[in-house]
Amino acid sequence: MEHEYDFEELETRLAVRWVQDGDYVAPEVPLDPSRKRYALTMLPYPSGDMHMGHVEVFSIHDAYARHARMNGFEVLNPLGFDAFGLPAENAAIKRGINPREWTYSNIEKLRSSAERLGCSFDWTRTFRTCDPEYYRWNQWIFLRLFERGLAYKKEAAANWCPKDKTVLANEQVIGGRCERCDTLVVKRYMTQWFFKVTDYADRLLDDMVINEHWTDRLRMLQSNWIGRSYGAEVEFPIEDLDEPITVYTTRPDTLWGATFFVMAPEHKLAEELVKGTPVEAELREFRTEVERMTEMDRTSTEREKKGLFLGKYATNPVNGEPIPIWIADYVLLDYGTGAIMAVPAHDQRDFEFARRYDLEVRVVIQPEGESTDADSMTEAFPHDGAMVNSGEFDGTPADEAVAKVTAWLEKKGIGKGAGNFRLRDWLISRQRYWGTPIPIISCDHCGQIPVPDDQLPVVLPDGIDFTPSDEASPLANAHDWVNVPCPKCGGPAKRETDTMDTFVDSSWYFQRYLDPHNEEIPFDRAKSDAWMPMDIYTGGIEHAVLHLLYARFFQKFFVDIGMARDPEPFPRMVNQGQITMGGKRMSKSRGNLVSPAEAFELYGADALRLFILFSGPPEQDYDWPSEGVTSIGRVTAPWLQRVWRLCELARTLEGSDRGDAEQDLLKSQHRTIKAVSADFESLSFNTAIARLMELVNDAYRYRAAGGANGEVLREV
Repeated sequence: MEHEYDFEELETRLAVRWVQDGDYVAPEVPLDPSRKRYALTMLPYPSGDMHMGHVEVFSIHDAYARHARMNGFEVLNPLGFDAFGLPAENAAIKRGINPREWTYSNIEKLRSSAERLGCSFDWTRTFRTCDPEYYRWNQWIFLRLFERGLAYKKEAAANWCPKDKTVLANEQVIGGRCERCDTLVVKRYMTQWFFKVTDYADRLLDDMVINEHWTDRLRMLQSNWIGRSYGAEVEFPIEDLDEPITVYTTRPDTLWGATFFVMAPEHKLAEELVKGTPVEAELREFRTEVERMTEMDRTSTEREKKGLFLGKYATNPVNGEPIPIWIADYVLLDYGTGAIMAVPAHDQRDFEFARRYDLEVRVVIQPEGESTDADSMTEAFPHDGAMVNSGEFDGTPADEAVAKVTAWLEKKGIGKGAGNFRLRDWLISRQRYWGTPIPIISCDHCGQIPVPDDQLPVVLPDGIDFTPSDEASPLANAHDWVNVPCPKCGGPAKRETDTMDTFVDSSWYFQRYLDPHNEEIPFDRAKSDAWMPMDIYTGGIEHAVLHLLYARFFQKFFVDIGMARDPEPFPRMVNQGQITMGGKRMSKSRGNLVSPAEAFELYGADALRLFILFSGPPEQDYDWPSEGVTSIGRVTAPWLQRVWRLCELARTLEGSDRGDAEQDLLKSQHRTIKAVSADFESLSFNTAIARLMELVNDAYRYRAAGGANGEVLREV
């Protein structure tokens, strides 16, 4: 008698058995490094119940891991939880509970759902980044960076989110707004901790050649964010200042066209230049106005530029001419040196500014075969051409100009060839409670003193008011925790009260999975060498700048201090597409949410996983059909029923005759095995499923034509 396909009983029973049998537990190190697969999905944030984004990335990832196991590879496939951060803290404030309670509850929900989905994770290696056993090593790594001058503290203009009441890294400001809550970001001068990621800028760019399986889009996102350019640094003498100001330019061939000098309004030297003059009050007012502007507004090509003449002059070093010094809202403090030489004939923003304030426009680059008159120009000419009005360099063609001028600057001792980066050092300070405490103690006599290794972890205090404020970090209210003796002199001192950016947690977690119970060091080098680099890394393209950049920085630092071998951790990345409905991201508020829990109940985990994988290539966005969860019952659930019935039939048939029909079915099977194997290697799961569906159809056609060989059907 045919047994009914009871997906819930079958999936639950097998999931329990696989875990009990330890089928997913990876060895400490692979026996054969050439037959290992380290497969990882990006560390998930436990914001609540599982959603379709989790289902998608887990399904893609798990299909790869299971296929590798079936082909005899030793597979490491762990999952932990990215547990610090603002969402948990804000939810806890709203409910009047500790964020730990909220976070642990959500972790249990997500883990339970992942188990119900049937994911083959090695749970013996799991961790929560909010546990002291994990963030102790964040602090240990911080101290190693600090020892080498790669973690430092300075006063800087910081991006401040008025809603979340914390600073944001440049990478967390999108279009002038907080990436998380969409609030307009303002600038504040604050003393902050930074990681010197710019020391690794060249390597972060150049080492991308190692990642041969990256997409062009991924390379472009990383390259554009790092933003390497080549040009020259030129020294401009400044009236009333002992030292010149260095300016970076990618076009040293336009120096003879620099007719004014512009600083960012926040530039410290602007204050010094106007101190005690009538312009001092105007500068303060101008700064206040600029602080309310977003970076996007300031750099917009559509908006009218605004500036203030400081009443002082710089000297153009190539011709000795005095040029007026201005501040302008379109110049940013954190690009280059925060000061530019303005060449209005050949830069559109400088041109618009010059026209507004009636400043000289001088043409020094001419288009080939043309003559440009500054008075008749309606826009800048930013292109290549021959040099004019440039003394001995008149007539120098574009392909020679930059190199010749740079060599001349170096010979004269007024400049030098240089590279520059869009990338800025990573601001890691956060004025919130729910994060890793920074392991530094401040002493009036000794300065910034690291917490000794044997006193780690510095554990977050309980029982304090962690509501954020504009005045200080919540940890500043924990007086018993803050006030400690200086580790160096024993005198009164205070702990650092900022916490680390949560991207620190996810910048090295892939190494901790390799040695999660080590209490002596973050991870063992031998285990890292055995499993790394990762064989596949799956996660959203939205992490292609921040997380990916920081994780690569950490990995290179580990190599430098002898903790790791491989300079690049993720040679193969898969960025899954987004699942939408009606062209919009799924959410409760939009009423377009498809619940995984409902899919489990109606059709089972396998039908849901198949539906996701069958929807298209992993990198492609997918718009869920309008009928919602019932679309699973129209596509993959019926096919699983067909597979089940075929298996039941094969189990009962006893025929053993082999003729042309049987040979044709076995040929179809062999073609399918070859094609599906190739599809799995290229992660083309949708076509693999289509081929399996066709094989099942062939088996049913065989049976419909009178085929009765149960042995062949069982083999198929």
